[in-house]
Amino acid sequence: MALTIAVLAPATFASTCEKPVYLTLDTGHMGVAQYMADVLNRHQVKVTFFAANERTKEGDGSLGNHWAPWWKARAAEGHEFASHTWDHTYWRADLPGEPLRFRVRASAGPSEGVERTWTAAQYCEEIGKAAKRIEEVTGKKTLPLFRAPGGKTSPKFLAATRECGYAHVGWSRAGFLGDELPSETASNSQLLQRALRDIRKGDILLAHLGIWSRKDPWAPAVLEPLIVGLKAKGFCFATLRDHPDYAAWVARAR
Repeated sequence: MALTIAVLAPATFASTCEKPVYLTLDTGHMGVAQYMADVLNRHQVKVTFFAANERTKEGDGSLGNHWAPWWKARAAEGHEFASHTWDHTYWRADLPGEPLRFRVRASAGPSEGVERTWTAAQYCEEIGKAAKRIEEVTGKKTLPLFRAPGGKTSPKFLAATRECGYAHVGWSRAGFLGDELPSETASNSQLLQRALRDIRKGDILLAHLGIWSRKDPWAPAVLEPLIVGLKAKGFCFATLRDHPDYAAWVARAR
């Protein structure tokens, strides 16, 4: 008797898996971007990319023309996309008075390192600029989500950005995969072992498409064994479109 194997569509697979995790990848210097894309494709893992126009090892920024074909290819593979702000602009503090204003500082672009004061509308415009560019280069609508650089926020900040249509996404404690940490104090083997030990069902995982400050790149040593190890423990990978905290928000925004 012939054996029939059913191939489930990604959304169906995510809904039937009992132990989903949600891998999210923020932009960076993009030096390991193609390697990471190859690993994800090889293991049929779909992720959510949070993109900003950051300085890169080659090309004109992570959302520039040089990297546009790379993003378009990821869209064709079925990944999801959301904003990480255009110039990787950090919320620094709420400011007193009305209207609501924030102190911000970008780590990319023409105002890199400069402290500025923005209204909520200006910060929302910064989120929207990255979202629009992602849609231009991928041909795919971005999720109505964003990640503040460094995960830095305040209740007033989150309320304001939600009011203009963007829900904020952080990461789980065990989901901090450590690729931003110094190699000297957090080796790749230590980070892999910790992740495989601590990650639990429903966790949002965070890594980057290249970190300038890390001596021993994380992705070539950790990404593939992490995926293989988590799958061996019964986990599956889904995008934030299917996350229970965001699915209804995403559906309403369509």
